[in-house]
Amino acid sequence: MNYTELALKEFLTRAKINTYAGDGVLSAPSRPNSKDLRYEEGDLLYIDSYFGSSDFIGEEVVFENQKPIWGMNYYGKMLIDKIPPGFTKCLKSALKAVPLENPFRGPALFEQDGFIYKCSWQGDISEFNGNEAIYFDGIEIYRLSFHGGYIK
Repeated sequence: MNYTELALKEFLTRAKINTYAGDGVLSAPSRPNSKDLRYEEGDLLYIDSYFGSSDFIGEEVVFENQKPIWGMNYYGKMLIDKIPPGFTKCLKSALKAVPLENPFRGPALFEQDGFIYKCSWQGDISEFNGNEAIYFDGIEIYRLSFHGGYIK
């Protein structure tokens, strides 16, 4: 890997803000029924590819000169049948607040319009795992787990 850890974190932060969280445009699907979002800068390429909607699974990979160098897998689901208005706005706002030091999902705590987003993780960009949840009216309505790290 030719990039410093800080440069990779900065790229990941920009990529995440400009794709799903920032209402990025879907690119051609890489697999049947996948939803793919791409972000490119120079010789770095980020692809977020996921399946599903209320229950979903996905993978984010950073490529340097077409070689995978970092990745993260995630699985999330709604825990209620009727999604409250404002849920997606809160989730995307939290994801746009991705912390530079730990650019996995959103910040440890984010609140918006009655929703409370919480994210916790162990490890660092080289190897990590974590969970996020969103609460509304004191009830957990959404949960996601993630893990990943460097690819060699």
